[in-house]
Formats: sequence, structure tokens, C-alpha cells
Amino acid sequence: MTDDAHRNNFEYFSNEYAQALQAYTAIENQASTLLLMGATDDLRTFIDQFVAMAGAVRDLAIEKGEPNFAEWFSELVAKAEKLRTAVPR
Repeated sequence: MTDDAHRNNFEYFSNEYAQALQAYTAIENQASTLLLMGATDDLRTFIDQFVAMAGAVRDLAIEKGEPNFAEWFSELVAKAEKLRTAVPR
């Protein structure tokens, strides 16, 4: 892989990770409010969408040979899945 390809991958995954981290933080911060409002279905939908997005980027990081980013996205997915288990049905 060329230096440009490495740089482009790093830039892409860095940006994606920053956005994913921001999205996860927003979900985490709003979770208690949504639960109090009885919007458990909405919260569950947000978490499901996040897991799908972060999982797809994790898979792409694996495909592109970016193990650090793959690990970081895996950690975010695991945190979101743990949060999802705390949402009552």
C-alpha cells in the first residue's frame, strides 16, 4: 500500500471514529431521558443504527488492514450492545 493510501485510510477512519464516538456519546447522554419519556423503542432504534454503522466501518477497517481502528470500532460496538441490554423491552 502506498503512503497516500495509508494516509487516506488514516484520515477516513479517524474521521469516522470521531463521528462514531460523538454519536455514541450522544446516545449515552440521551438514554436516561429517553427512558424516562418512555421512548424505549426510539432508544433501541438509535442503538441498533449505531451498531450497524460502527460494525460496517469496523468490517471495512479489517478489510483495509487497519487493526487498530477495527479494535476501536469493536469496542464502541461492544459498549453500544451492552447499553442495548439495559434498555427494557
